[in-house]
Amino acid sequence: MVRTDVWFENVRGDGTEWVEHPIGPSTPPPDDFRPAFAFDATKARVVDMTGNGVNDIVFTDAEIPGGKVWWMENVGGEGRQWRRHEVSRPREGAPRRGAYHSLQVADFTGNGHLDIFSAEMEWVRGAAAPRWYVWENLDGRGTRWHEHVILDANLGGHEALAGDVTGNGRLDVIAGSFIPTEVHWYENPGPEALRLGQTWPQHLLVDTGDSTNEGQLMVDIDGDGRPEWVVNSWRQGVPMRIWRLVDCPPQPSGAIVKLVPSTLGETANGHGIGVGDLNGNGLTDVLVGEGWYEQPATDPWNQPWTFHRDWELQASLPMLVRDLDGDGRNDLIFGNGHNYGLFWWRNLGPGEDGKIRWKETLIDRGFSQPHSMTFADLDGDGQDELITGKRYFAHNGGDPGGHDPPCLYYYKWDSAAGNFKRFVIDEQRVGTGLQIVAEDLNGNGKVDIAVAGKSGTYLLLQE
Repeated sequence: MVRTDVWFENVRGDGTEWVEHPIGPSTPPPDDFRPAFAFDATKARVVDMTGNGVNDIVFTDAEIPGGKVWWMENVGGEGRQWRRHEVSRPREGAPRRGAYHSLQVADFTGNGHLDIFSAEMEWVRGAAAPRWYVWENLDGRGTRWHEHVILDANLGGHEALAGDVTGNGRLDVIAGSFIPTEVHWYENPGPEALRLGQTWPQHLLVDTGDSTNEGQLMVDIDGDGRPEWVVNSWRQGVPMRIWRLVDCPPQPSGAIVKLVPSTLGETANGHGIGVGDLNGNGLTDVLVGEGWYEQPATDPWNQPWTFHRDWELQASLPMLVRDLDGDGRNDLIFGNGHNYGLFWWRNLGPGEDGKIRWKETLIDRGFSQPHSMTFADLDGDGQDELITGKRYFAHNGGDPGGHDPPCLYYYKWDSAAGNFKRFVIDEQRVGTGLQIVAEDLNGNGKVDIAVAGKSGTYLLLQE
């Protein structure tokens, strides 16, 4: 694994022992832009840049305006000695560029040499409008580069993929930005057009119609055995949509399914997402920050869902739905994603007005930003434990407790006492991001945990 200025060697090959090795210093932020998240914030790709059979590392400064693109040559092939090669660096007197948040390494020119793609992002901007670039590897050894501007449309790029969309053998770019709703693909016009300085034609792949998305789930909502893509927006009062994978005739790209949106409601969403049967009718409902959508008894994808404005939360992703106390009604477990508080809401059933009544029980208020969580059986006793922790620096330190140290915990449910007991997985070092993976990652029959966020990427193995 690579992280900024170090790499971690998987010594035994099974993830049980790791040794840290230095690579070299990253780029410090400029004096006028020094938020904590900008330090050591890089994108990296591990590739053989020279074709000698040895993996090297390509980097961009992902959160620093006026950043750089460079690659580190693995001298000797053992990862102990590294030589830095500059690809793109600020030019004296030129307008400062935005941060290079995306990174792909591929043969865009079709000559057998690995080139580099990146785009200036829209969030950490430069002095001029953002542009997109391909740096052509002229000598195949990564020591001579030529910069091509492939898009100059005042559009920032947040993430991108490389792939042959048209089937003509040329690698195109598929990309989206942080705020705009469209996902586009950019057609590679070929090496001669690159030589002439032509930009790449833009084609719409899909307009999601939505922006400011917070998180997503892939889960089978309608019980047909095929998962749906459930996307949550942190903004209140905006539409809530689910995207279905629907069969279609083979496309030129080779795709045999397409994404089809279904709108549950036009005016209710908000920070937090969850799925589960809240009213006990056997159908999966959808929870958001402002309340929950009740799945219709029939034809769920061609009509609005009834919305119940039962709460207004800035909740975790996900909010977890399960019957904790065994009374036959599903309860709700969630955290305040950007504040203190981890809660169990017991489902007391509907009141006289038909609304579900909830009884709140505090699980923990000892740390802030429990933004993600999951259930998994960590000790093999047949009962799942609740796993969550602090999402470190979620709003760059602006949330309550934002500068407190990271932490990661699991909680055992005591059905007799009707409460949770906390156990420490890690404190002071490991926090969470937007997801927690709990799986047996090394094949020893025990559930391990992987988390990634601004405190780092960590693999925690049970021995």
